[in-house]
Amino acid sequence: MSKENGMYYMPESRAKKVCSEGDFEFAAIGLDHGHIYGMTKGLIEAGAQVKWVYDKDPEKVERFIKAFPTAKKARSEDEILMDNSVKLVASAAIPSERCDIGLKAMDAGKDYFADKPPMTTREQLEQAKDKVKKTKRKYAVYYGERLHNEASVYAGQLVEKGAIGRVIQVIGMGPHREGKGRPDWFYEKDKFGGILCDIGSHQIEQFLFFTGAKDAKVQSAKVANYNHKQYPTFEDFGDVTLIGDNGATGYFRLDWFTPDGLGTWGDGRLFILGTDGYIELRKYIDVARENTTDHVYLANKDGEYHMDVKGKVGFPFFGELILDCLNRTENAMTQEHIFKAIELALDAQTSAVKVE
Repeated sequence: MSKENGMYYMPESRAKKVCSEGDFEFAAIGLDHGHIYGMTKGLIEAGAQVKWVYDKDPEKVERFIKAFPTAKKARSEDEILMDNSVKLVASAAIPSERCDIGLKAMDAGKDYFADKPPMTTREQLEQAKDKVKKTKRKYAVYYGERLHNEASVYAGQLVEKGAIGRVIQVIGMGPHREGKGRPDWFYEKDKFGGILCDIGSHQIEQFLFFTGAKDAKVQSAKVANYNHKQYPTFEDFGDVTLIGDNGATGYFRLDWFTPDGLGTWGDGRLFILGTDGYIELRKYIDVARENTTDHVYLANKDGEYHMDVKGKVGFPFFGELILDCLNRTENAMTQEHIFKAIELALDAQTSAVKVE
């Protein structure tokens, strides 16, 4: 895993392939964020084949093809969209451009898989909702902090089995390292959508998932630019408090202040409180103890437990997404849930108080 930053987070999984070679071909359009590598790898591990890649930057394309040699260099987006064998388009374009790519993909009869955040405005969200309704295509989103982390996957299984009773609160911490060499758009709010829209959408998706809430209200939200005054529209800190429609509460904090001495790009933590116990996830490091990922701590009526689940759980989302696209089902994640997470993130972003 990159210590520098999380842009190229690409964990490995011994996933079970859900389809045979040639059954599910997909393409990548827009390589601005390195998450496209994790998205592509997850799909391939589940049995898909990446057929095409397109980006305006030839260097990005060459790097992608080196990592995934089956991908052919497309001359344009249209060359991909006109290929009827392509069932899904994946994109990690500049966040403000992701929705437009998805609308074109769905118009071309393809399902769409966007990096988070899948859009940056409410207008784009409404356009995506309308297009899904009209075309019956899927607009999936890579909420990777849950979907591509084995500790998070395992926690979901524990919650489903009732290991901690009814979940009544989720607290998330999503620090990231800024690192070096970030592109210009990274610092422009109209491009990345704001910190609560961007990495905050991860946290809201987790809150909805672990609590089982279908909706929520943003009780309070704050953003700040404490230490990046040279980028006037950038936000390096944010936090949000939520109340779910089922009474569960949530709080999350985001920042770009990961210290240089930490052994990974961010000490992501999640705390899940239930009526019968609690779970703590140390997703990317067990700081000052183990420089390894995927630590799960559980305390309930039966005792105290520490579980290292790296390499033991896998990432079922990718195979479920492939089967959903092939069978027109909704087992990986419902469209309602996908859109609700970003809707709440956008609500939090637009209502946030700016502090200094």
